[in-house]
Amino acid sequence: MSHLAAPELHSVLTRVAGDDLPIRLRAWDGSEAGPDDAPVVELRSADAVRRLLWRPGELGAAQAYVTGELDLAPQNGWTLESALTHLFDYLRAPERKPRVSPRTIGQGARAALRVGALGRPPANPDSQATVRGRLHSPLRDRRAIHHHYDLSNEFYSLILDPSMAYSCGYHATADTSLADAQAAKLSLICHKLGLDTERTLLDVGCGWGSLSLHAAEQFGARVVGVTISDEQKRFIDARIAERDLSDRVEIRLQDYRDIPERDHFDAVASIEMGEHVGERNYPTYAEVLHRSVRAGGRVLVQQMSRAGQHPGGGPFIERFIAPDMFMRPVGETVQFLAAPGLEVRDVHALREHYVLTVAGWLKNFAANRERLTELVGEEVVRVWHLYLVGGSLAFRDGRMGVDQILLVRPGAGNNLPPVRTW
Repeated sequence: MSHLAAPELHSVLTRVAGDDLPIRLRAWDGSEAGPDDAPVVELRSADAVRRLLWRPGELGAAQAYVTGELDLAPQNGWTLESALTHLFDYLRAPERKPRVSPRTIGQGARAALRVGALGRPPANPDSQATVRGRLHSPLRDRRAIHHHYDLSNEFYSLILDPSMAYSCGYHATADTSLADAQAAKLSLICHKLGLDTERTLLDVGCGWGSLSLHAAEQFGARVVGVTISDEQKRFIDARIAERDLSDRVEIRLQDYRDIPERDHFDAVASIEMGEHVGERNYPTYAEVLHRSVRAGGRVLVQQMSRAGQHPGGGPFIERFIAPDMFMRPVGETVQFLAAPGLEVRDVHALREHYVLTVAGWLKNFAANRERLTELVGEEVVRVWHLYLVGGSLAFRDGRMGVDQILLVRPGAGNNLPPVRTW
């Protein structure tokens, strides 16, 4: 005889997380269980239970969410952000220790059997990355970048600001617009690097060219940008032509390891690219930055930081968003960058700014969700909604950070101002 699904499953979850579990379950058979005023988690399919049994925790829940097998009911005013905050606060309370064990997994399997949800694991969602090859080989890195960045330029244009800056902005106030915050961030970088009409800049991992174009247009610098994304290069080349900047900006489809110049550029920047080079390759990346800049030249790295057991960002990020990403505490990154001989001059924390930046992206995302769905499908849109909301919470709660690290290559006068004006 079949049992009602929601009470059976809610009973198992309370054994894992605690008797006061602050969610209400609504199952595919119409049954419900849990506090009336809590966020309502809808289990629309028995496949959601199968995923959670085979992959307990974040990955199984994320797979079920992006496929639509699990969803949050728009009820009692709860949003995805407020519901996740509510659940995270509960699970992270000092007295709370979720008890996932072979015993509780066995209890879950028996409950699944009673409600007709026991079975083989469902196939991975289509949006989940499959990246093969030797870790951080050039070929695998191109495949990983393709998964994340080549959804289409139109897709990103509907989320980002017009400059297409896909990194933390610099917000003078909480009301600063996304476009103004990104322009302020780009100018801040150019000021820190001392750019002007006599200076050259190497932009390592140039994205859609926001910094390369800003440095040329607003500061008159001569710029070389490198990317391994075909989509990004085509986009920037079109903007270079539109703005008549071909004499000041060159974009190469080139791996950072293949940059040939040595002791050459007046300044080097790398904006939220170092997270993608991997732990073992980071010394090589730091050496490329060091050898590319002339003596006395400046290097600026803007990079995310993270401590704890998931340097890649956690199972969801690692499987769906940025395969092979690796983050570390900012102090360890500073040590890596200094090791080839660069002198550290400033570390500027911007963590709170990322919360405001993501809020701008989420606003654009919501306004353009229909068109985004036409471009990439509902599953990828759900991946991105979860990604943006989860990322905002990680920066808000201090589980992730982002910093601008300014360095100088010794050997000549560096012309840094004695009093900082930024």
